[in-house]
Amino acid sequence: MSGILGLIFGVLCIIFAIVLLVLKKDTKTVLLGAGVIMCLAALKPLDAFDAFKDNMIQTGLITSVCSVMGFSFVMKITQVDKHLVHALAKGLVKIRPLLIPGVTISTFIVNVSLNSASGVTAAVGAIFIPLLISMGVKPAMAASSVILGTWGSMLSPGLDHQSIISQIANVEIIDVVKTHAYTDIITMLAAALYLMILAKILKEDKGYVAENRENAEDNSFKVNPFFAILPLVPVIMLLVFNIELVQKHISWATRIGVPHAMLIGSIICIFATGTNLQKAVNEFFHGMGKGYADIIGIIISAAVFVSGMKALGLIAFFIDALKSATHLVPLAATYGPFLLGVITGSGDSSAIVFNQSVTIHAESFGYEIVNMGSLAALGGALGRAASPIAGATIIAAGIANISPFEIAKRTAPGALIASIIAMIMLL
Repeated sequence: MSGILGLIFGVLCIIFAIVLLVLKKDTKTVLLGAGVIMCLAALKPLDAFDAFKDNMIQTGLITSVCSVMGFSFVMKITQVDKHLVHALAKGLVKIRPLLIPGVTISTFIVNVSLNSASGVTAAVGAIFIPLLISMGVKPAMAASSVILGTWGSMLSPGLDHQSIISQIANVEIIDVVKTHAYTDIITMLAAALYLMILAKILKEDKGYVAENRENAEDNSFKVNPFFAILPLVPVIMLLVFNIELVQKHISWATRIGVPHAMLIGSIICIFATGTNLQKAVNEFFHGMGKGYADIIGIIISAAVFVSGMKALGLIAFFIDALKSATHLVPLAATYGPFLLGVITGSGDSSAIVFNQSVTIHAESFGYEIVNMGSLAALGGALGRAASPIAGATIIAAGIANISPFEIAKRTAPGALIASIIAMIMLL
């Protein structure tokens, strides 16, 4: 199948895949299935298997993603993540006028170490949302303040998107982070400011009285300041050892990569907290396996999906269309992943597909690969923050005992504002 018939069939496959994702079917199964079907339709079945094989062994991607997930599991078993969250919560109580944006910023900070949007929402939401409600903030606004901080993972060198973009652009991971770090922070601050203003306008920032106090914040938890800093150790290491002055005086500084930082951070966490070594080591490897299964698995499946689109000529058609209308490239890079993030509740898969199929041609449109790839990744994350069916939003809604749509109504405008700022800054 080729020509116009192949294009039509490919579009139908994409639409059907989106529908299945909206229905919350497994992302890997949907992308793999659609990719294989498109390759079969194009009479190129081996293309799907080649894409699967080639993406199983991307060394830089595997080492980064798996080591980050290993460190994430160590943080949980040593409970140092709880110390960080509680430390931030205790500090927020002292700045009542900035409570709502403070929660957004705090969530953003924790998300740098704990990359999963759902994971960070469960971790910080269980503390921040009851805290805000107990201080008179309406539940929907309390939950929204957490969700609008869930793209802090963009600053993590271990995020899968950083590895993908670095490989496409042939640059170091830390250089990818540097490219969009300023944009990530500005968009988060803009969203936090928007939410603070909205809360004032809607009068949801104070005066709310909860019907029951069962979920009130637990003030009995004693924060160890040293433990609270430990989740940030790997990120701090990567930033410090990437400074040119440091590299001049420490010969081995250039050898410190994401896996090194995550392993060192894990070792420090284990010995500092006195956690059982055998149990902690096994947990680290458990996290690595989880990282390959859940994150690398999606990347592999997305690659198969892209191979199907290539086989039917969809990628070539889309690239040619963009070349003749390069003014639309920023919109496509931002709002392609953004809209799919809203519709499917997952910003990762859409951004990965876009970067593997379109961003590789960025220079032919007159744009930098790193900038376009970063924009697509951030656009997907912002779309997920605006989605009522995203896992993180559903978790926050459960903690606040409200409908996810109540959160989306408040986060969507903020995410849209942030996306416009990101598009202007990166492209």
